[in-house]
Amino acid sequence: REGSEAFAKLYLELALAARPKEDVTLIQLAALAEEMSQQQSAIDLYSQVEAASPYKRAAELQLGLNLADLEKRDEAVKHLTALLDADPSDTRAYLALGGVYGAKKDFKSAAAIYDRAETAITAPLRSHWNIFYQRGIAYEQLDIWPKAEESFRKALKLYPDQPNVLNYLGYSYVDQNKNLDEALAMIRKAVELRPDDGYIVDSLGWAYYRLGRFDEAVTELERAIKLRPEDATINDHLGDAYWQVGRRLEARFQWQHAIDGKPEEADLAKIQAKLKAELPLVAEANAGKKG
Repeated sequence: REGSEAFAKLYLELALAARPKEDVTLIQLAALAEEMSQQQSAIDLYSQVEAASPYKRAAELQLGLNLADLEKRDEAVKHLTALLDADPSDTRAYLALGGVYGAKKDFKSAAAIYDRAETAITAPLRSHWNIFYQRGIAYEQLDIWPKAEESFRKALKLYPDQPNVLNYLGYSYVDQNKNLDEALAMIRKAVELRPDDGYIVDSLGWAYYRLGRFDEAVTELERAIKLRPEDATINDHLGDAYWQVGRRLEARFQWQHAIDGKPEEADLAKIQAKLKAELPLVAEANAGKKG
């Protein structure tokens, strides 16, 4: 239960004291350490899982991800690469290593890893959808849209109505002013499947904004902000939408709240510029709307 991590940790440590090196207990303790943002403790626990344990490989994969969380990304890449080379059929290793490259903003290496994964998958299953989804993100970040679109479509073929894929592909279409009817249907479906996901609801609101449907944008972005009140991006989006419908005081409040949420440096500069100059955003919105 939420808030009971300390009690769970106490009992698990007692269990481990009673039976040292019990792999299941080590895994549970390590997972709990991750939840408590104690990555070094998690690494120490995963390291204790013995080589003969059926959980050893999973433990090693998680160890690599925790290294990345500690900003030891080069070490994480080396560790996960060795695991992948030892068993090229393990799709978990491709996802782990690709995820670390993504965190480093090295999307070229991430895409190459996911391409290797596709080669290793002889008969794609529903469970492989995330390989293609992550590859789509990598190629989209590299601005290689044809490969990104192909990957997203493959993910949806394996797992129709997967909310994350619907959301990402749908919003990408809106952003490019392509396939707009299908794009909105995708995002609406994603919201229907995950109505409590603030990021997906934000996507729907921002899609309406990009299409110049500002009243609908406000409605959806207000929903999103209730779900993720501290998110800088959502606050920024809601501020833009308020500005477009003439709610200027509320817009400035949301932009200030977005700054308080500590956005990335590039986004921070844009928000500060809006607050300083009170720039009209209608032209920017209409630039993304051609019909």
